[in-house]
Amino acid sequence: MYDDDHSVRPDGNTVRRLRHERGWSPRALIDAIARARLAATGLRGTITPNLLSGIEEHDEAIPYATLCLVSDAFDCDPIDLVRASQADDEEEAQEKDGYG
Repeated sequence: MYDDDHSVRPDGNTVRRLRHERGWSPRALIDAIARARLAATGLRGTITPNLLSGIEEHDEAIPYATLCLVSDAFDCDPIDLVRASQADDEEEAQEKDGYG
């Protein structure tokens, strides 16, 4: 299980694909993330354009809490945005720890 500060590597291609499927520009996704954060926490804030570019272009590691905000913007499960190899690694670790 992740805690909010645990770093994860989202699948940038998936993030970009979901953004394109919705016809969103990078700015529109950033705005959707801001709306999701406001709805979830009552706080204002979002990610920067540079971070979004890093996610989409380089699978840049981000805190799990940030991944949750991105997934809220897409209305999907956070695990849907994690690189497959990391999701498999996490599942194996949970099984070894008795959580799976």
